[in-house]
Amino acid sequence: MKRRTLVLGGAAIVASSVAAVAIWPRRHVVVAARTFDWKGTDFVSGGTKSVTLEKLPEPLFRTSPNCVVTVAQTLGPCHVNNVPARQDVSEGKAGLPLRLAVRIVHAADCQPVENADIEIWHTDHRGIYSGREAAEMCTFGDAEAISGLAFRGRQLTDAKGQASFLTAYPGWYKGRTPHVHCRILVKGKELLVSQIYFDDVLSDIIYGEHPDYLGRPARDTRNDEDGLIPEDAADHMFDFEKLDSGVLSATITIGLSA
Repeated sequence: MKRRTLVLGGAAIVASSVAAVAIWPRRHVVVAARTFDWKGTDFVSGGTKSVTLEKLPEPLFRTSPNCVVTVAQTLGPCHVNNVPARQDVSEGKAGLPLRLAVRIVHAADCQPVENADIEIWHTDHRGIYSGREAAEMCTFGDAEAISGLAFRGRQLTDAKGQASFLTAYPGWYKGRTPHVHCRILVKGKELLVSQIYFDDVLSDIIYGEHPDYLGRPARDTRNDEDGLIPEDAADHMFDFEKLDSGVLSATITIGLSA
């Protein structure tokens, strides 16, 4: 059986498709950089056009998730209403294909939350948000971005509390480190608005080597310089796996207080 490796918090989880043994890092407030034996050119380019979500291996989550309450963060000026329910949120846009999988649990007992409505949104590879309702500071007046809803979508979690999106690695924009926004409702009640973050080392690899991100200036804000990233940043950062198909898989467990 093929072994799979999940990179997280400076350690690694080695797992098969049946069982896993976790190396659990101690919680800390420092945003620790992980080690990635990857190059930007190891991943496919051009967005999700050649990727079928159903053909990817099941998302690999930590077997011992850090079941703590995910910190609430601002909704921000880039949110829009009436986001479609869908798995592929890229609308054919360029970027490194990213399978983004979330697992939503009750923080108190780590039990999965079924039928949680999770919405995500983030920038394209240029660091631009889509949506006519988004503030001009989000779309930069880009006509193509304003006319669509790229990199926005919502889904209901399954019996395991999981939902997967097919998207592309977000680009940076001035003053913020790369991140994905999320909003979670259960039975119509909003229980969390937050943001999930990426490892600085991985972002350096992608922005410096992947063809879809070349040509932009160097980003001006890293994780430890971002004024909005939570103090316990390790609880708000994705874990990663490089799939054989050249797709990047990112997973996170989100804990709800209610």
